[in-house]
Amino acid sequence: MGRIYYQVIDVTDFGPYVTKLVLGLPAEVRAEDVAPEQFNVYVEVLSWQGEVVPIPKDFLTQDEFIPSRAFRPVTRAYPSTRTGEPLDRGVYITLEMPYGPIYSCSSTLVADVEDLNGHEYYAFSNYRITQITPIGGEHPMQGLVFDTCAGVFNPKRDRFLEDISSDPKIPMRYGYYLPRIGRGKRPLIIFLHGAGEGGTDTAIAYSGNKVTSFTDPDKQEIFGGATVLVPQCETMWLDDGSHTYGAEGVEGLARFSGRSMYTEALKSLIDEFIEKYRDIIDTNRIYVGGDSNGGFMTMRMIMSYPDFFAAAFPICEAMPDIRVSGEDIEHLKRLPIWFTHGKHDPVVAPEDFALPTYQRLIRAGAQNVHLTLLEEIRDIHEGFKNEAGEPYRYFDHFAWIPVLNNDCVLDYDGTPVTVNGAVTPIMNWLALQSR
Repeated sequence: MGRIYYQVIDVTDFGPYVTKLVLGLPAEVRAEDVAPEQFNVYVEVLSWQGEVVPIPKDFLTQDEFIPSRAFRPVTRAYPSTRTGEPLDRGVYITLEMPYGPIYSCSSTLVADVEDLNGHEYYAFSNYRITQITPIGGEHPMQGLVFDTCAGVFNPKRDRFLEDISSDPKIPMRYGYYLPRIGRGKRPLIIFLHGAGEGGTDTAIAYSGNKVTSFTDPDKQEIFGGATVLVPQCETMWLDDGSHTYGAEGVEGLARFSGRSMYTEALKSLIDEFIEKYRDIIDTNRIYVGGDSNGGFMTMRMIMSYPDFFAAAFPICEAMPDIRVSGEDIEHLKRLPIWFTHGKHDPVVAPEDFALPTYQRLIRAGAQNVHLTLLEEIRDIHEGFKNEAGEPYRYFDHFAWIPVLNNDCVLDYDGTPVTVNGAVTPIMNWLALQSR
């Protein structure tokens, strides 16, 4: 048995990654004595059954799978605290490793995530770190092997608490965050996950994508402090009880009911949560949004309860426009809504979903309804690059990335959304809405 190490996970725009390994040493080292080339890092991503998780060889086609095992390069090494903060000297060494979408399949760098029946789950990244050249200095070291994980630090995920609703028919798991700033009653943001984040691993619902951004200090400042609620369903939000989820093409849309077996259970969860935290939640500022499958459920909730929410932000929403009635439009035209969709989304085509619904709302006289239609979605925050060294272009379905980064500003006509003459990004706009 070798020495211990810790994993440090960051929740990024492309999901959670193990970005650092922290090695426990037998003696203190100085910064000048540590270098990346002193270490060899090997990893296997294991399921809870101890099996190596298969991953797609190519992200877009996903028709050929390879075992998730690889050697990971080390780009930086330094003495640190146990959680990876740099020090001039210390009894831990932190190794930083490259990560991002171009590494996800070939180098198994997506942190601890496996796919099971269409849903993602945190798995376990099993590392073996070998010292391959000596460390000099006051306490020379050589031949160390680190193969026992003593803990995982995922600070963004760990901001959330978890619970389960008491609905007798469909009890629902959820994660939630309570505000650290502000006084009195503050808004509630409800985020509804996409298809992959359903299932039974609740942490995936709020950390499989960067939903954690709502808890970042700058976003919390926008809202003056906000409670964040992230419910999770076990199948799909768009499961109407038949456990079938529609089909492609016009005929598929016609067969798609637009109903959800979770509608009443989700409303029950929300009501129960609000009652539990009634001292801090402003019931006039309840905002609901979600991506893809969760965008469908956002539409379902505002169609079923149009007077309950203060605003909605559906993202690449999957409610077919043919399932939005004229009566729905008349109710929703009074609700502040900001749609976001990729113009070339191959999964949920905007011309069948958000675009015609938005246009009908505008024709009906909606005064505070917006649509950001994205020509493309490129990385501008993580530093991810493609093979040519250019900013990485995400899959055109990933419209939640600019929303969760508060990058959406332009309306459908290409002009900025403004409030009282000031350009207003989507989260700032959301924070201003009240019943």
